[in-house]
Amino acid sequence: MLSRATAATPWGIDALAVQVEVDIRNGLPQMQIVGLPDTAVRESRERVRAAVRNCGFRVPPRSIVVNLAPADLRKAGNHLDLAIAMSLLAALGELPPECLEGRIFCGELGLDGGIRPIRGGLAIADLGRRLEVAELLVPVANAGEAAALGEVTVVGVGSLGEAIEHVLGVTPLKPALGVPLSGDLSSRGPDLADVRGQETAKRCLEIAAAGGHNLLLVGPPGAGKTMLARRLAGLLPPLTLVESIELTKIRSLIADEPPSNLLATRPFRSPHSGISSAAMIGGGSIPRPGEVSLAHTGVLFLDELPEFRRDALEALRQPLEDGSVTVVRARARMTYPARFSLVGACNPCRCGFFGDSRNECVCTPLQVEGYRGRLSGPMLDRIDLQVEVPAVQLQELKASPGEPSRTVALRVAAARSIQNERFDGLLSNSNAEMTNDELDRFCPPDKAASRLLEEAFERFGLSARAFNRVLKVARTIADLDSAEGIGTGHVAEAIQYRSLDRRPPD
Repeated sequence: MLSRATAATPWGIDALAVQVEVDIRNGLPQMQIVGLPDTAVRESRERVRAAVRNCGFRVPPRSIVVNLAPADLRKAGNHLDLAIAMSLLAALGELPPECLEGRIFCGELGLDGGIRPIRGGLAIADLGRRLEVAELLVPVANAGEAAALGEVTVVGVGSLGEAIEHVLGVTPLKPALGVPLSGDLSSRGPDLADVRGQETAKRCLEIAAAGGHNLLLVGPPGAGKTMLARRLAGLLPPLTLVESIELTKIRSLIADEPPSNLLATRPFRSPHSGISSAAMIGGGSIPRPGEVSLAHTGVLFLDELPEFRRDALEALRQPLEDGSVTVVRARARMTYPARFSLVGACNPCRCGFFGDSRNECVCTPLQVEGYRGRLSGPMLDRIDLQVEVPAVQLQELKASPGEPSRTVALRVAAARSIQNERFDGLLSNSNAEMTNDELDRFCPPDKAASRLLEEAFERFGLSARAFNRVLKVARTIADLDSAEGIGTGHVAEAIQYRSLDRRPPD
């Protein structure tokens, strides 16, 4: 007898439907799974046999073939156990085939019939919405995450027996309810008022948040570079619903425990300097998201930037330009979103005290140049704001607290509102993402500002990319001033934040 059930398997941050077909016929007693299953899927035959038997059903000693369609799609993970078990029971005549129609079944089976959590619950719920299924059966642990989407009926099941009784209508289960979202998907986190002094660096944080720009902080140890970086996420605008869904999908693929609801906090990721390029951008035989995708919509902080492996830093070029990263492996090609604000921090030299008035630098000019040379020109070109963070003076530590994050965030939100109107209907979301056509359209400086830009281009030897990024930063500064055009003051301030272009090491 032949039966069918629908399951799903994650593919990137989305999910794809898998038709599970079970055929039982006379022959050697075996269960064979075909359709490009990976090891975890192949091993499900033993889990399914034991779970079905321990739920009181008998699996006859006959030839059982399980086909996973489409056949050319690699099936990975533990998502298909429940669908295989339900389809097997229908093929055995224990369930009417029609009770499997219009439903998606996903879950890992334990040998006792219990259903364990899976990854990618929200992506599977989104698939159910697109397919307009009547119901989605997932593990209880994934029910809150899947129900948060609010557009598909989600039922959390704790065991194979519960799933059987539910589809038969013997003991119907209540649909899971997602936790209602608050109107403000934001979390301010550490307060900018805690940072004493460093007014220039604080200004750069505000500009970076307002325009989505990348930032490099250069200064001696203890100047507050990490403290500043950790406060950038609190200045960013609240998450939109679309961003929250994307972020939750990504986190669900790697989290040890499924999210209970849509995530409402912008991520702050700070990987170790020994990270590999695969861990940075994603990898594995079946590609998984890396740090750049886990930082999507938030901040990726690279402390001691020159100490990172060269290949890991160079791998950042594509996501910094495109806002996404494509990972190609022999078995799959995955594209993950990776739109984040990059914040790098480094010392001015190996000993850390080059240019410090209170501590003597022991590095030679050649050593200083070699240390800074670890950051390639193309990489520095992609960092819009490069600012020196000097050591904090005693009187600054004793000064009154500065502006809190909430006050600065209001100005950032106003600048972002201007950009939302500017880019309405266009591909860009912020000034930092402007294309060349949009740059020509929205960033024409006045004559005096244009002359200043030309002088800076010649004097500092700016590349074409660095030239464009100065214009983008100037546009953001103008937005913070609510100015319609870009003036000399805006361009001058933007040029000031190219410290590594302006002054080579002595």
